[in-house]
Amino acid sequence: MKVCYNEVTIEVVKLKLIKVENAYKTYKNGTTAIADVSLTIDKGEFVFVIGSTGSGKSTLIKMLYREEKPTKGKVVVGGIDVSKLRNSKVYKLRRKIGVVFQDFKLLPKLTVYENVAFALENLGLPNKEIRPKVIKAVEAVGLKDKLRNLPSQLSGGEQQRVAIARAIVNDPKLLICDEPTGNLDPDTSKEIMKIIESINKELGTTIIMATHDKELVNKMKKRVIVIENSVVVSDNLKGSYKVHESIKNSKARD
Repeated sequence: MKVCYNEVTIEVVKLKLIKVENAYKTYKNGTTAIADVSLTIDKGEFVFVIGSTGSGKSTLIKMLYREEKPTKGKVVVGGIDVSKLRNSKVYKLRRKIGVVFQDFKLLPKLTVYENVAFALENLGLPNKEIRPKVIKAVEAVGLKDKLRNLPSQLSGGEQQRVAIARAIVNDPKLLICDEPTGNLDPDTSKEIMKIIESINKELGTTIIMATHDKELVNKMKKRVIVIENSVVVSDNLKGSYKVHESIKNSKARD
């Protein structure tokens, strides 16, 4: 069933938070990053997306929060058909999604509180609504005692916690994590993963994480989608990075 709301096509998808159908992405230089990709992700799932550099993994992730738009096919996120979404309506999608990047992307002159509140201020929320949301998000990542600190006064792990708090402050249904532990040491990476997993379990937030961390993927035992040469080559509900390696090895033998 489809309905039209303020020129945005909405598709009602029961239980499915994400639905990708025969999606392609070809850039102006002729490079095809994604070719005929189809997949669905349920509400509340925790999914790893893995693939080598240039595989198309990053392009798929970017299409989910409309940094990139599919050339052909359909990408539906939270009921919004991204493939038909006008640029002026992208904010409707972004309100449903939190994104955590590898390099934190914090504003250096703002405190922890101000960095997290910034996203809500852009939505025009009054201060009386912003403060409790910020406190809740910062508490969720264990940084309530750092509210007045600047990013420069925090460790790398603490900065990533602030980035996570900022991403979840508006209670998104979907949290996209693009290599969130890429700049962190192993022990700090484990702490960050515990926080992200708790967000998935306690808040019911759907998590999609792109990563190259083999140990992390193998330990978590979550669903693993493997992308190579622009296509999905494996989708394993209780997967590991070993699946990815076995696929590469079999291709090498061929």
